[in-house]
Amino acid sequence: MAIPTSVNGQITDSVTQSNVATLAAAPSIAMGSIYQSAAHSSSILYQNAVMQQQQNAICAQAAANQGVIQIYSANSMAAAAAASKVAQSDTATEILTMLVVLKALGSL
Repeated sequence: MAIPTSVNGQITDSVTQSNVATLAAAPSIAMGSIYQSAAHSSSILYQNAVMQQQQNAICAQAAANQGVIQIYSANSMAAAAAASKVAQSDTATEILTMLVVLKALGSL
């Protein structure tokens, strides 16, 4: 018991015991807080790693898709380039002129 005072001894004992309990619990509460903070930081680290892997998978799938599109469109692109070259040349006009001249000469 504490030193005799005008306050009831049971009250001083209960206050003293609650102070001792608070002081005794402080290190364990502090360590619990540290462990909880470390667990939260680790979980955010893992979450960021998973999100990065998902983004990498999306980019890889998009790149593969573009590659397949280019492979499948290689022939049509070559045909389009050839048609563009023919359209830009005067070959059709020259053939038409030759046909008109031959018809005028009566060969056809």
